[in-house]
Amino acid sequence: MAYSEFTLPRLREAFSLILEEPAHLFAECQPVQPSHHLHTTLSENLSLALSINTEKARSELVIAPVLLEIRRQMKFQIGFFSGTEFNIAPAEGLTGFCDYILTATKDSYEVRSPVLTLVEAKNENIKAGLGQCGAEMVAAQQLNARSDLHQPVYGCVTTGSEWKFLRLVDRTLEIDQHEYFINEVPRILGVLLSVFDVVKCADRTTKTDSQVSTLRSSIAAALILNQALTAYHTIT
Repeated sequence: MAYSEFTLPRLREAFSLILEEPAHLFAECQPVQPSHHLHTTLSENLSLALSINTEKARSELVIAPVLLEIRRQMKFQIGFFSGTEFNIAPAEGLTGFCDYILTATKDSYEVRSPVLTLVEAKNENIKAGLGQCGAEMVAAQQLNARSDLHQPVYGCVTTGSEWKFLRLVDRTLEIDQHEYFINEVPRILGVLLSVFDVVKCADRTTKTDSQVSTLRSSIAAALILNQALTAYHTIT
């Protein structure tokens, strides 16, 4: 069994997932304007990709440029993988190739956690790709957990012209009812970039917690030393 064999019912049963369909999962995401490079690329390629109307054309001419724009907007500090083998738990069917993977590390030779976004390209049938994308998200969640990372994992099934986003939090798989279209590029970029903002916030929280813990330890040590000095002076 592989990712491509999963349907939503099979995925839910295999991993005891709860499926939810919020009306507008990313309503608070702010649009992000595309670079001149992406604007030009889509202006030149979009009509061609839709005319050829194959999964490969849509993937290479539309989807990849949008995802590479995320890497560009993130100052090339994230990982981008295309057509990569992602074998996490073969015994559970979590094996196979992913169309696109975005990670919070900039490694380009190895998919390392945290894996944040899995994107599946489909020619026309968005619904048929939801189970496959969800399975890849479960695999990413398992990989992240090995490094004690437990943030949400995001997914997207897209035809290039239509984009459907998902989010996996613990055992709950959320499938956004709202669909985005390629003429809404700023909103699509806003959703994809918001994923990395979540990680930054988590990192800042972790660092702050660590700093607070260090400060508390220093204060405790100072109090103990002060008590010891007081006792010494009392005795002498």
